[in-house]
Amino acid sequence: MRVIYNRIIPFGTFKAINLFGVVFSKMPLSATECRHEQIHSRQMLELCVVGFYLWYVVEWGIRLLQYRNGLVAYFNICFEREAYLNQSRPDYLMHRRCFGFWRYLRGETLLPHKTK
Repeated sequence: MRVIYNRIIPFGTFKAINLFGVVFSKMPLSATECRHEQIHSRQMLELCVVGFYLWYVVEWGIRLLQYRNGLVAYFNICFEREAYLNQSRPDYLMHRRCFGFWRYLRGETLLPHKTK
């Protein structure tokens, strides 16, 4: 996974963003943050990249209607749920099933303060 450090991307308060398998970050990433981005890279490969971004945007829109809060919507996208809930498990990608994000479409609402 390639990481590019810069002051422009990602925008706003986000620390890092994974675009087409390349991570852009404002500061060095911890091992946990790297795993989070590696999980996203695997998700992208499974959905041929374009499918990942289409699904991401559509699901964010649905979650926004559901929760009426952009940040809560973001944390409840199935891709983010999988990444946040497993980023602390060093062996997760070795044991992860293909299309593992399916398991995270439903479940308890993941709130921003419950992700760490």
